[in-house]
Amino acid sequence: MKRIVLTFGLIAGAILSAMMLATLPFVEAIGFDRGEIIGYTSMVLAFLLIFFGVRSYRDNVAGGTVGFGRAFVVGALISIVASVCYVVTWEVMYFKLMPDFGSKYQAHVLEKARQAGESEEAIAERKATMDRFVELYQNPAINAAITFLEPLPVALIVSLVSAGVLSRRKNRPSLASFGATAP
Repeated sequence: MKRIVLTFGLIAGAILSAMMLATLPFVEAIGFDRGEIIGYTSMVLAFLLIFFGVRSYRDNVAGGTVGFGRAFVVGALISIVASVCYVVTWEVMYFKLMPDFGSKYQAHVLEKARQAGESEEAIAERKATMDRFVELYQNPAINAAITFLEPLPVALIVSLVSAGVLSRRKNRPSLASFGATAP
């Protein structure tokens, strides 16, 4: 199981990391809103490897049968490996390549609020909240924890669906296999 989890998790993590490295430097040209769409779409595509990893486990390790719980555990472990790759890539990009990302994102959110016609008091309150968030994000542990939570819901949904679709139990013997007839 360890080999399958690492193989599929690292491939999914490489896809997540490659997409982040390819798109994040151009987020201002793409736009933050479109960047989110691209990011979550690439997460869904990368997490399709959970399905293939669970299927590989079922067919090659578990002898063609796997229960829902075991299938979900395999999918969740693949999710964790891929998400760790995502977090490591983000940490390097945020602290080394894009240290001004927080202030740029804050400016985007505040401008969007102004365009939506929010009051100056609401905008000031939002700015204060975002100032605290940007300050918290400077702590690598908090940054990593928040970043880990970004792909996790998508990965767990894909893990649940994959476990539901791919789980198979061994056929239980029926009465007919014992020579008995049903009443």
